[in-house]
Amino acid sequence: MKLDKKDILKALENITVPGEGQNMVESGAVKNIMVFGDEVVVDITISNPSLQARKKTEVEILKVIHDKVYNKAKITVNVKVDAPAAKPKTNEIKGKPIPGIKNIIAVASGKGGVGKSTVTANLAVTLAKMGFKVGLLDADIYGPSMPIMFDVAQEKPLAVNIEGKSKMKPIENYGVKLLSIGFFTQPNQAVIWRGPMAAKALNQMIFDAHWGELDFMLLDLPPGTGDIHLSIMQSLPITGAVVVSTPQEVALADARKGVAMFQQDSINVPVLGIVENMAYFTPEELPNNKYYIFGKEGAKHLSEDLNVPFLGEIPLVQSIREAGDVGRPAALQTATAIETAFEELTKNVVREVVDRNKSLPPTEAIKITTMAGCSAVKKK
Repeated sequence: MKLDKKDILKALENITVPGEGQNMVESGAVKNIMVFGDEVVVDITISNPSLQARKKTEVEILKVIHDKVYNKAKITVNVKVDAPAAKPKTNEIKGKPIPGIKNIIAVASGKGGVGKSTVTANLAVTLAKMGFKVGLLDADIYGPSMPIMFDVAQEKPLAVNIEGKSKMKPIENYGVKLLSIGFFTQPNQAVIWRGPMAAKALNQMIFDAHWGELDFMLLDLPPGTGDIHLSIMQSLPITGAVVVSTPQEVALADARKGVAMFQQDSINVPVLGIVENMAYFTPEELPNNKYYIFGKEGAKHLSEDLNVPFLGEIPLVQSIREAGDVGRPAALQTATAIETAFEELTKNVVREVVDRNKSLPPTEAIKITTMAGCSAVKKK
């Protein structure tokens, strides 16, 4: 019997390749068919690399040609595996966006006591001073400190009606819109919640609040790496993360873990950079002296080791602590070295956000313009 290539192709249309939705002819799996008298050679490519898939494909080809074309054909099947190329990593946008909020920055630390909340508060007020619209979510459920730092500990968010829905109205001070679990608990009341309950409270403050138009929302995360961090990153499209550390070796070890958390493949939140807090101490009576109490440039060296930007250093100054305690962030003090340090930090954060957004889908194209010596975000 003379075998015909067309008959063999038609027979192969009865086979679906493992992992494919189409038959092997439609999918392009059949690469070549050669006929020499009663001998048939079929070259086929599949994407499933398992031995079971290859053997199954070979057996089905032999069977269908014998059953539908010629039962005495001598058949050779060459199966080649061509697994699809891994998709290049992209900067993912996770979570549900909040209308009107352009950039969401998570401020984190590997351990407590490094001044993460202080840096967040001063970053927020400095952004506001530069002309940005800023919101701050105190996501440190178990140790909320923002109500004290913004001198609004006695305030309670009101309900407002937005398009027929009741929403929380954030408390506002120093040009920053603020929500914190501290507004809903008593000063002497400990928050003893399991992870799901804490996550639910956070989601309410995020999605059941009327934040309005914001250039930046800052998230003051709890120290460490845990449930709250994962819940936040699943809920929101985080633009990037800022990690705060002191130069001390113990703090740096935990900061390294914090950076690693954001860089995990399953999380993939860009790290905008590392901030070194309590970098050095300068006594008021010796303004030209620097004492490196916790070590020198430890966070700077860590940023170089991890190949992430170094955003700046904040000195250990008594007035920074005092300003936070009385509810007026130190960056609001004009013509001081503290104001300069926080302005430099903030400009670096804004620069990294702009660079970050160049690689994101063009949902909200952002550019920086300079007005009166300050940076500002504009829509293109």
